[in-house]
Amino acid sequence: MKNLEKTTGLLGALPPSETLGSLIKGIELAKKGIQVHMLSVGEPDFDTPDPIKTACFEAMKAGMTKYTIPAGISELREACAEKFNADGIISSPAQVVVTPGGKFACAAAITALCGPGDEVIIPVPYWVSHLHMVAASGARPVFVQTYPENNFELTEEDLARYVTEKTRLVILCSPSNPTGAVYRKAALETLGRWAVEKNFMILSDEVYEKLTYDEDQPHISVASLAPEIAEHTITIDSFSKSYAMTGWRVGFLTAPLWLTKKIDALQTHFVANVTTFAQYGALKALKECSADCEKMRLAFAQRRELFCGLLNQIPGLKFIRPSGAFYVFCDISAYGLSSTDFCDRMMDEAFIAAAPGCGFGADNFVRFSYACSEETLCNASAMLKEFCTKLLK
Repeated sequence: MKNLEKTTGLLGALPPSETLGSLIKGIELAKKGIQVHMLSVGEPDFDTPDPIKTACFEAMKAGMTKYTIPAGISELREACAEKFNADGIISSPAQVVVTPGGKFACAAAITALCGPGDEVIIPVPYWVSHLHMVAASGARPVFVQTYPENNFELTEEDLARYVTEKTRLVILCSPSNPTGAVYRKAALETLGRWAVEKNFMILSDEVYEKLTYDEDQPHISVASLAPEIAEHTITIDSFSKSYAMTGWRVGFLTAPLWLTKKIDALQTHFVANVTTFAQYGALKALKECSADCEKMRLAFAQRRELFCGLLNQIPGLKFIRPSGAFYVFCDISAYGLSSTDFCDRMMDEAFIAAAPGCGFGADNFVRFSYACSEETLCNASAMLKEFCTKLLK
């Protein structure tokens, strides 16, 4: 008799997220009345700005509760295209797909583009879900190690070594989850030139694009560098991080028209359209909430300064000061523990939740999030210092 529990499908074989263990354990401890310092979650602690919520509520009252076309309401796709063009990325409403979150935008793009026989270059450290999306497509992931001393960037030497005739896609995440690194223009120009010359696509995950903090390291969209590079790029964005809309699940992308048609068709069959009234909230965000976004960015910038200063006082902990997102990716090699063991012990002994680096392909690192209050950062840092000091004894 066949075993129905044995999964043979590509999608059914995906594992749970490797980064959720600390979060789940932290929630369980909190239910027992234990105060846990949650530095594991990539979610702003700010509430969604009121104008966005009001626009959503008004849309519901006006009856905007029916299906839309799968790619999104025309007003929102037009606003997204305007946003991309303002950033120097050639786009049109027909090239935009509004998706249920930036995560699904990545998944839809990868699975619509790639399949068995293709190779996808994934720089390490990588965002945990990018790897599993590639696996779901049937393509072969090609891992390329990057290093903190080079800003965690792909180099021309890396491309020369790993790009082959089978290379279909290179994944770029800037500002980066988990490292917080922001790709520099020269590295982007190199990647873009290779994409055009060797005829592969770039998936540019830019969901943290508004959250950068250094004037000498601004966010640059690789698709904005030249029209021919834009023809080889899928640019992914989202409302989740910049506008504190994580639970709304609204993302968007732009790509060459031949590919957006494929992505649109895939979304049609998997999810139909993004929640209709949520799209009107997203439209309000793009049209009127840049000041709210900037206010949150400045708060994150202040938290970065505070947290990095506190982490610098912890013996054995090493990190590169992040230029974007809201993460610090810390090297824990000095403590002689795997990232999972480090996080488990840190939870049990210091009540701090963080994401183990093994989920990002870097087992000697741990990702801390500073998307929380300054009080939490101060208290957690004091506990972390005590914990790390004991480990070195």
